[in-house]
Amino acid sequence: MVYLTRVEHFNAAHKLSNASWTAEENYAVYGKCANENWHGHNYELHVTIKGTPNPETGFIFNAKTLGDLIKDVIVEKVDHRNLNLDVAFMKGKFTSAENFAIGIWNELLPHIEKDSTVKLHCIKLVETPKIYVEYFG
Repeated sequence: MVYLTRVEHFNAAHKLSNASWTAEENYAVYGKCANENWHGHNYELHVTIKGTPNPETGFIFNAKTLGDLIKDVIVEKVDHRNLNLDVAFMKGKFTSAENFAIGIWNELLPHIEKDSTVKLHCIKLVETPKIYVEYFG
């Protein structure tokens, strides 16, 4: 089994808050991430797929094609957007890095696995230099 990872970057804003809590309760749990005026991140998205190299190409999947797919399915929808307000697949969800990674997985899965020669292995979403999440489905 060979693993291929493509990395893309985008910027997005969000706010972490629970609508049923007071501003003080939200600040106690989410800190500055509950800022009423939002805050943003320079995200780094790692998409890892796995498969067996094709004997004719040597690829498990064309890396440029994977990059184009990630850009079309994810980056175009989230780059320079507000995750809470502008991104349909995050509607009604807490926009934590954990939930965002799951949302990205769910958006990419049908596009990647329609080619049954590869499987989506991992979404790694880097929110800050000190915080990232990984989701394996």
